[in-house]
Amino acid sequence: MLRKTVIATAFLASTTLAFADDFPNRELLGVIMWGAGGATDVVARAIGPAAEAELGQSIVMHNRPGAAGALSTTYVHSAPADGYTILFGAENPQLHGVMNLSEIDYSDFYPVNILGRGVGVIVTGADAPWNSFSELVADAQSRPGEIRMGSTGPGGIPYVIGAMLSTVADYEVTAVPFDGEGPGLTALQGGHVEFMPVGASAAAELIRAGSVKPLAVFNDEEIDALPGVPPITDEYPELNSLLPWGPFYGVFVRADTDDAAKAKLTEAFHAAASTEAFQTLMADRTNILMNISGDEAAAFLSQWQSATTWTLADAGAVERSPEELGIPRP
Repeated sequence: MLRKTVIATAFLASTTLAFADDFPNRELLGVIMWGAGGATDVVARAIGPAAEAELGQSIVMHNRPGAAGALSTTYVHSAPADGYTILFGAENPQLHGVMNLSEIDYSDFYPVNILGRGVGVIVTGADAPWNSFSELVADAQSRPGEIRMGSTGPGGIPYVIGAMLSTVADYEVTAVPFDGEGPGLTALQGGHVEFMPVGASAAAELIRAGSVKPLAVFNDEEIDALPGVPPITDEYPELNSLLPWGPFYGVFVRADTDDAAKAKLTEAFHAAASTEAFQTLMADRTNILMNISGDEAAAFLSQWQSATTWTLADAGAVERSPEELGIPRP
């Protein structure tokens, strides 16, 4: 019996080493969470060629949008845990539980790489009287409900930032919903709303052109893409507990994927995210490069989920309580 155990152990060790040396020995499937041309698609297809060069195999990209990311996460989670099916995802699965969309979130995956994150910015009309967010708040306090804020549905960048701001600033505005940041920014320029929290990538060109005025970046420090725009924590340091926050882009495989495959993928995507071409693309899109994996990435994912789900819960915008799902309050 002992001899059989030793032989079995030696066989398992040898096959594991062989897998490590052999992976990948065929093309991989890259499942992109959102549709062609969107931010997640652009990031995935930008890093793909450099990762292919590191892995020595091609990655066949496949867009699988739907149900706010739940279709793609379910698809990859149902695939074999062999490292050959990769998810190129955004932040949405971290909200699936509280939105009652899916039982699967990123705790069911291994974060091969959190490539980078976007940053929010609070913008107002070019001729608005406010030069800081605290000035806007003071004005809103003097005439409750009269100032209009452009927004989107629950879970969108404008909605979440608006909810987070309401936790530290006691003011009342009227939220006007739009079908995305683009229509909202158009309405802002036309004077139909007075301010709007949006992704910096959506507003950067308008800011540079002077079409809208930035009051603060929703970050704990200034960002290179918008020099001179102060971080929101300059005026509201209490927000530090919720930051860093913003839409993010990552590469994931099933959590139970073989460790050797995880290591190969982690090494390949770290090298790919370190290339000048990818870093330039991220900077041009006002994204902050992160290039983290493993425990560091898992900690970021946990913090993001905690801050966002509890903010939405306090705003009454969830189907299930984060507490019910075991998500700690930040």
